[in-house]
Amino acid sequence: MKVSVIGAGAIGGNIARLLSEAGHDVLIADARGPESVDSAVTAAGAHPVELTAATKERDVVILAIPFGVQPKLKELVETAPESTVVVDTSNYYPTLNGHIPAVVDGQVESLWSQEQLGRPIVKAWNAALAETQRSKGKPAGSADRIAIPVAGDSAEARATVMALVDDTGFDAYDAGLLAQSWRQQPGTPAYCTELGMEDLGRALAAAEKDRAPATRDRLMAHFGSLAAMPSHEETVATNRAAHQ
Repeated sequence: MKVSVIGAGAIGGNIARLLSEAGHDVLIADARGPESVDSAVTAAGAHPVELTAATKERDVVILAIPFGVQPKLKELVETAPESTVVVDTSNYYPTLNGHIPAVVDGQVESLWSQEQLGRPIVKAWNAALAETQRSKGKPAGSADRIAIPVAGDSAEARATVMALVDDTGFDAYDAGLLAQSWRQQPGTPAYCTELGMEDLGRALAAAEKDRAPATRDRLMAHFGSLAAMPSHEETVATNRAAHQ
């Protein structure tokens, strides 16, 4: 499959590398230029390109950029063919992305993103930490394989992205329509808690929309108050404990 990843940070780099290793034709672009792409990503087979080349004749374009940057990419995304599936991996954090009134007032993050980009999107990979993506993927069929939720209004597009999630080493959970993607937003039980398929399904069902922003902000305040960066295992354990 012809896949482009826009954004060469930790998330974009992980996805580009893993999909390259799985045999896909991967382009990766970043606003800082092709030279900003990590050598580990290019060594896996991903080809760095300019932003304008990343949307041409691609089956899937994956946006791995900060949440608030999406409006700036509308013109670029419009150059992709209508058949191209656009994937959003971002999350909204007020302290990082600024005050976005519609989202603060309760609009589902991905619906806001879809409006800014002007075309349908699929939400995926947003509910897994960068380190989870980097090091916790396992072959299909592994007993303790972590699952990742995928939401989108087109069943066909959702299935395409679910197959790619599987290729990055994770079970893909069909999370339904984009309007339900708030269940995988920050502050919910499914967010960055490294669950298997059955537990992830229960976590998505248990999410409470009105409580999620407060839980998100409480966790951010907690992590920000720590004198040292917690380990990956400590971060996941803290995320899980927030819902017990």
